[in-house]
Amino acid sequence: MAFTSSTTPFSCCFSSGASKDISFPPIKSLKLPLFWPWQKVKMGPLSVSPMGFGTWAWGNQFLWGYQESMDTELQQTFNLAVENGINLFDTADSYGTGRLNGKSEKLLGKFIQEFEGQKRLQDDIVIATKFAAYPWRLTPGQFVKACRGSLDRLQINQIGIGQLHWSTANYAPPQELALWDGLVAMYEKGLVRAVGVSNYGPSQLVKIHDYLKARGVPLCSAQVQFSLLSMGESQLEITDVCNSLGVRLISYSPLGLGMLTGKYTTSTLPRGPRGLLFRQILPGLEPLLTSLREIAHRRRKTVPQVAINWCICKGTIPIPGIKTVKQAEENLGALGWRLSSDELLQLEYASRESPQKMIQNIFQTG
Repeated sequence: MAFTSSTTPFSCCFSSGASKDISFPPIKSLKLPLFWPWQKVKMGPLSVSPMGFGTWAWGNQFLWGYQESMDTELQQTFNLAVENGINLFDTADSYGTGRLNGKSEKLLGKFIQEFEGQKRLQDDIVIATKFAAYPWRLTPGQFVKACRGSLDRLQINQIGIGQLHWSTANYAPPQELALWDGLVAMYEKGLVRAVGVSNYGPSQLVKIHDYLKARGVPLCSAQVQFSLLSMGESQLEITDVCNSLGVRLISYSPLGLGMLTGKYTTSTLPRGPRGLLFRQILPGLEPLLTSLREIAHRRRKTVPQVAINWCICKGTIPIPGIKTVKQAEENLGALGWRLSSDELLQLEYASRESPQKMIQNIFQTG
């Protein structure tokens, strides 16, 4: 997926009309970045952008303060992302609170249909949606029915990646096998191009990988909370397991719900439940935030761009959430360059020195 010159917000692109007589000073060594913004990476049978965007906030009033008046800017944000090379969007059938349940998928479907850019860009969009392991979804058929419901809300014929939102192994082991068979069924019926999981720990990840492989269904992706705030032993073990199995790791909450943006302090907290969490964790993040600011200043980047780039350098596909055009523009600046090995070590040392860590998702298994 290429950029158009009218929409590319990056200074790393050169005009095709430049004179051939221009001479440049000698360069000792040219080291290309890991990804240019328009390049793609493989995820199973799919080619996706090295960063996707998450849509948890779309329709979520409780945690993110969603209002329907935001829809116009959300659509502008979606359009900007697609026009600038992003083709991976993550959502879930449970995203949206109360009467707005499923709203995230509905908005994505609407925005895809109304996208006025190049048809090629529209066709290239990959939707990764997650199906909740609700207690009443006890059979493979009920999981397939959930998939068809998502297809209707998204207004598409096939989902890019159908994901199991969480494992029930910790509290309802008999349900787990039915959910796995549901993934197999939706794949065999052609409702999804690939399958993935979310919130699976290393041991359970190996089990579902082997089970699906025996059924002829490759496991494409594993999605976990992963960031400089969430790099404990379990998370790092998951990255090793994914690498050994050939499964692509998708890192959600790469900015720690906003704590790694550098925009909040104990006196300037977000509203709602996030503010309570930030009040507990932020005071212990100063070593990490200081290192992020130092590197951002030296690189002429922003703190969020550095934090997201760290996730990319660790071999993951981060999916930061977006609600505004400004957020999308800033997050796009995390692409096209690469932190040095010394910078990675500095950030990881600072993370270990910070006494507070992100609370892990209660649904993540061992």
